Amino acid sequence: MTEPAGAMQTRWLGRVDYGPTLAAMQDYTARRDAHTPDELWICEHPSVYTQGLAGRAEHVLAPGDIPVVQTNRGGQVTYHGPGQVVAYPLIDLRRAGYFVKEYVWRLEAALIDTLAQFGVTGHRVSGAPGVYVRLDDPFSHAALTGPMPAGDPFRGLGKIAALGIKVSRNCSYHGVALNVAMDLEPYARINPCGYAGLRTVDLSTIGVAARWDDVARQLARELERRLAPRPH
Repeated sequence: MTEPAGAMQTRWLGRVDYGPTLAAMQDYTARRDAHTPDELWICEHPSVYTQGLAGRAEHVLAPGDIPVVQTNRGGQVTYHGPGQVVAYPLIDLRRAGYFVKEYVWRLEAALIDTLAQFGVTGHRVSGAPGVYVRLDDPFSHAALTGPMPAGDPFRGLGKIAALGIKVSRNCSYHGVALNVAMDLEPYARINPCGYAGLRTVDLSTIGVAARWDDVARQLARELERRLAPRPH
């Protein structure tokens, strides 16, 4: 199914294996030219660990029977599995009119906006891409204030959304993953995003009963809005 969304088309892939999806993103990006439309791919993956370019083997503690796939995105190791919404924006950033730093900000903003629709306040942590929630009160609107605790920058926080991107010839692929209702045990077998002891949560864990489809469609809407080209 393909849905036009302005200049960007949203494709709903369903549950698809990670490897072929990565290959398809790379192929789409390699073949595109100045007239190729931007696309947003929404999907869910069977259980898999993905290791980014900065990934270190020691952060994969005990993968067991879950495959570990080396990728060319930024960042370290993360986990994808059923109950997680994965979104891959394939965007010509030059045509959109913004650079990588702003692109990352827009991705995080879309995640934060999506969480807000379910009553949850998402937070950024400087130097640690992704979106986090307060474990003691994920519905509090209070901003994170003051310096993060020395030695434990994530004290009191849980990570609910991960981000990892690749830009080739000014075109983006890879993307974001938002945890809805997962088996979180596989996160205990890695140092998520390279941080030992980082707590990973999903909407279900923090008390939000939401359907995967509803969260996926909300995230798609927010990404379509936030990633719109800058007006000329």
